Amino acid sequence: MAIDVKICGLKTPAAVQASIDGGAEMVGFVFYAKSSRCLTPALAGALAQLVPARIAKVGLIVDADDTSIADILAEAKLDILQLHGKETPERVADVRARFGLPVMKAVSISEAADIDIARTYEAVADRLLFDAKPPKSMPNALPGGNALSFDWSLIAGKTFSRPWMLAGGLNAGNLIEAVQVTGASAVDVSSGVEDRPGEKSVNKIKEFLGIAKRL
Repeated sequence: MAIDVKICGLKTPAAVQASIDGGAEMVGFVFYAKSSRCLTPALAGALAQLVPARIAKVGLIVDADDTSIADILAEAKLDILQLHGKETPERVADVRARFGLPVMKAVSISEAADIDIARTYEAVADRLLFDAKPPKSMPNALPGGNALSFDWSLIAGKTFSRPWMLAGGLNAGNLIEAVQVTGASAVDVSSGVEDRPGEKSVNKIKEFLGIAKRL
């Protein structure tokens, strides 16, 4: 079974093209100033124009206000908004209704109780994304893209009423195991296809997608 893949944090035409050529189902653009993967709405718009309609263009935002979201969408034609901050279920529902786009809610996981939190978003989000919760020893960690994994057994055998994606520290070396343990049919990768934070590797993108499409 081929696994659906989102390559997130793209900033260059070469990385976008590698994602397209490798068969990614989604590409992600980051609009979070503290991230090395952050790009301007104008650049995201230009890159989005390279992406064929069959591939979903995802905008990652973190606790963004309506004005910021509107400014992004004015420049970049996106298909999905990924809320990767501390947005409440009410805020998720509001963003979805206000901007008329599907919403994917990222939920940070480190213990069983976090699965219960994830379920509070099932009624309002179109898709869930499970990412690793940074430990308290990393106070300056980003909301995601920290090359950290969580205990995959926490979601093994679980079912959800919405489609979900697995994220957090995935790379070509652990993708097969991650899918086998969790039963994920879709995954999201960023740091795992980089040479250094914010710099995507065309070869690593190709390798990751190649493995995903052979599963």
